Amino acid sequence: MRALSVSLIAALQALAITLPQSQPLSIPLTKRSTLRTADGYVDPASIRAHISSTEAKLQRGAAAFERNTGVALFSPSPIKRAGVLGSDPLVDDSNERWYGKIEVGTPPHTFTVDCDTGSTDFFLPGPSCGEACSGHEIYNPNSSSSAEPLGKNFTVEYSDGSMATGVLYTDTVLLAGFKASAQTLGVASLYSYGFSSENFGADGLMGMAFKSVSEYGANSVFQTLVSQEAVPEPVFAFKLASSGSELYVGGVNSTLYYGPFTYLPVIQQGYWQVTGDAIGIDGKEIVNTFSAIVDTGTTLILGDTSYVSQLYAVINATEVGGGVYSLPCDAMPNVTITLGGKSFALSAETFNFGKYGSSGNTCLGGIAGSDGLGDQWILGDVFLRNVYTAFNVGNTSVGFADLA
Repeated sequence: MRALSVSLIAALQALAITLPQSQPLSIPLTKRSTLRTADGYVDPASIRAHISSTEAKLQRGAAAFERNTGVALFSPSPIKRAGVLGSDPLVDDSNERWYGKIEVGTPPHTFTVDCDTGSTDFFLPGPSCGEACSGHEIYNPNSSSSAEPLGKNFTVEYSDGSMATGVLYTDTVLLAGFKASAQTLGVASLYSYGFSSENFGADGLMGMAFKSVSEYGANSVFQTLVSQEAVPEPVFAFKLASSGSELYVGGVNSTLYYGPFTYLPVIQQGYWQVTGDAIGIDGKEIVNTFSAIVDTGTTLILGDTSYVSQLYAVINATEVGGGVYSLPCDAMPNVTITLGGKSFALSAETFNFGKYGSSGNTCLGGIAGSDGLGDQWILGDVFLRNVYTAFNVGNTSVGFADLA
């Protein structure tokens, strides 16, 4: 009798996860910060490490794009450093990472993942990871009836020393209740200190860019959902804010924005890379017609150091080293980014990245210089917290709307 009950429960579970979803669903997102101290001060060394990590991530994806397609995605510059600095609900990690919950395996097991539109691949800590993965939820493919080994290894490395390495599997993944079958994922046998629970609040990372920048040569979880016609629309959308943040899967959440979307076509199906019109500060346009990658996995707005220097020169800001600038906390400028003919303003709250120095009156700006990505701009958290953003896989475009 007990065996029959267990079998019945297992059958019902299997039935539940195969029922098709007809409506888009949201995943609440949470954010956790390691760039600011508890009293709100900025750790400049952490900012530089984050910029370097972003550069390395995007360079690695660009290299994978060239391997996979034979075409150069962009031409990154050699990294130079001028100075050193002493609804799935989403959780904000302020490194700045946005975490949401997914389910993997049969029966499904819940994990938190960093939702990153600046990469494609998906990995979780595995059972042989040991002490390096202490504090993380462990994915064990031997406990999932739908897991299949691919017989291939993977390694993901960042310039700040963070690394994950292990083997590739396929398994069932549930994202906001939508089922992706035979999704490729990395099962890590080693996490470096950068991915320790102390530094990385999620269990793993879920990329949301295109297959052409995948180190695995595989679709992202959302691309798999689209290819299997598992979502009502080939669209996902983000609200990133101090509260109420979410990843909406299979459409957009009309309660979180107002007015029409401004859509921009993706330049090349690698990253979510678009062409912007202008970047201005206090009414003066400094940058015109620029290429930008829309990246939920990057904290700041990053740009070529020479243009960033020109922006800050308008307000007489001071470079404190490595493309990072300080200014009076009570004198945040009016910064606008124009996309598709519409100007989006950055609030003083989002542009002010936090206090710096002993006086308590000096803060760091949310735009920083990057030497490792050529003329690419990166529209990260500092911009994305000011807009509602939709990523359309069907017509490969990115849309921006005003937050409700």
